Amino acid sequence: QVQLVESGGGLVHAGGSLRLSCTASSDTFSHSVASWYRQAPGKERELVATITNTGETPLYGNFVKGRFTISRDNDKRTVYLQMTSLNSEDTAIYYCKTTDIWARDYWGQGTQVTVSS
Repeated sequence: QVQLVESGGGLVHAGGSLRLSCTASSDTFSHSVASWYRQAPGKERELVATITNTGETPLYGNFVKGRFTISRDNDKRTVYLQMTSLNSEDTAIYYCKTTDIWARDYWGQGTQVTVSS
């Protein structure tokens, strides 16, 4: 069982930035795809960004529009989400997910991001 712990959420003014982190408990992280999802109140969970185990070809949700950057440090078993130009529509709980080579998904507990206008 892989444990994922997110951090870095909080309250930020519109136009501000936040950096989320997600650290895995297992070395299988380096062989796993890592992703960030978010879920706003009353809405379905949606993909924010995903990155391969080697850090190549990150993909982003259409709403990102160049504002967010996903990256990873396999030595630290950590995936990051740098978010800039935040607006009120980015308010949500942000979840980290990893998918291992056996296609097993693991989720973190989520971290709240609140953007005040």
